[in-house]
Amino acid sequence: MLRHVDHGDLPVMRRWRNHPKVRAASFTTHEIGEDEHARWWAGVRTDPARQVLVYEHGGVASGVVTFSGLAPGAPIAHWGFYLDLDRLERSGELLAAWFGLERAAIRHAFGPLGLTTLRGEVLAANKPVRLLHSRFGFTEIGGYRRLLDGESVDVVLIEFTRAARRDES
Repeated sequence: MLRHVDHGDLPVMRRWRNHPKVRAASFTTHEIGEDEHARWWAGVRTDPARQVLVYEHGGVASGVVTFSGLAPGAPIAHWGFYLDLDRLERSGELLAAWFGLERAAIRHAFGPLGLTTLRGEVLAANKPVRLLHSRFGFTEIGGYRRLLDGESVDVVLIEFTRAARRDES
């Protein structure tokens, strides 16, 4: 299930985002401080082109899904996500939560958001996430190189279209 963020979610969202494994798989790898997080939230919460949602797994807040590039009638948007790795790894629920989040994000993109195409970017070295996206029907449509912490890294562009959508896997 995806739901809107409430103010009480902000501290745990920042903690999840600052997990070393999440930072290592992200384009922003430094630890995000409280002020930086507050500025980010102030910018996204009222931006009609962006949507940030909390993913609940088993009734417990367990991750964040972001959509960007949203515009009225626009058929294409970008997305990203991260999970509460500490809790989900301890409970043995990480894989199930990953699958659940992916299903929920796809349903939201092609349902309430009315998209025809969902796109994302993944660090090429992040093979587990690339495999997860592939399992759900995303295709790798290209790539580019970018500087990340002073190092040139490969980024893979992924895409999933409503036309290619299978049974919500």
